[in-house]
Amino acid sequence: MSAAQPVHAAVMTAVEKTVVETRTIAPLEASEVLVEVRSVGVCGSDVHWYRDGRIGSTVVSAPLILGHEASGVIVKVGEGVPRNRIGSRVALEPGVPCGRCALCRAGRYNLCPDVQFFATPPVDGAFATHVVTHSDFAHDVPDSLDDDEAALIEPLAVAMWAVGKASVTVGDRVLVSGAGPIGLLVLQVARAAGADVSVSDVAGDRLVAAMQAGATDTIDVSADELPPGFTVLIECSGVGAAISTGLAALGPAGRAVLVGMSPDGQTSVPLDVIQSREITLTGTFRYAHQYPDAIALAASGRIDLRRLVTSVHPLSDVHNALMLPGRDPSALKPMVHPQQDENPPA
Repeated sequence: MSAAQPVHAAVMTAVEKTVVETRTIAPLEASEVLVEVRSVGVCGSDVHWYRDGRIGSTVVSAPLILGHEASGVIVKVGEGVPRNRIGSRVALEPGVPCGRCALCRAGRYNLCPDVQFFATPPVDGAFATHVVTHSDFAHDVPDSLDDDEAALIEPLAVAMWAVGKASVTVGDRVLVSGAGPIGLLVLQVARAAGADVSVSDVAGDRLVAAMQAGATDTIDVSADELPPGFTVLIECSGVGAAISTGLAALGPAGRAVLVGMSPDGQTSVPLDVIQSREITLTGTFRYAHQYPDAIALAASGRIDLRRLVTSVHPLSDVHNALMLPGRDPSALKPMVHPQQDENPPA
């Protein structure tokens, strides 16, 4: 690749403001590939960045391209990448770690302090016609998965990591709190592991989606209390009250995994419940080594990724794609198709 590559990108220039710009991508490094982006899912973190301008202590302080759940086709490769990768359909693992630190060497590269993760300030994301990434983090996908399903391997990896952290197995009674996209994927993965899964939420549309996705039962926590005796809690909402009541619904020696994040990063937990019942409580941060298994699981047909897709938007409509989940609880996963725009900016 001898010349800069022009791309069109939806750039967040301020809270709730996006402009489509023409940018250039520099020539590829030896290990890099240029990917023509076909589909990008809107994640809850994208919505937080866009509507709040921050997540916890991290603030969007400069123009930023959002979007990290992406798929596409490799169109160019660096000198160190086999040319036969050109034309490969790929799911993009959005975090490229340094590979040198102690955490990376221990295999926990999701905790690498120098990871370059799409759409996390100051690293630009994938709401663009093309992106560059390390070849090792562009994972081949079979033709049995369409472009949207390939993009949604990313949240599936989050769900698989959470279920693995909880050591879910046959006979477990799992409570998934929060029936958003991650919660619905956690539900499906836990069911595939052999567990009975109950899902709680306050939105009726999302509880219906949970039943359709295979929940054993659903609980509207705005009207009903959680029953006791769950063996596992996987908390996907980030709501403090859901964490407290979910922990209280665990039986002795229960396991709890916190996946959802609150905007300010703060909450409280009932220590008396955790201590008196010897509950194991842990958090999750993204995932590591999940993409190959997630692709295989999705391709097996045991996980239905397509059911999450509720709307499709061109690059010029990224603003509405990002605002839609806050306006409509039934909007599970807006997808952005960057190649759809007929008249990108000159």
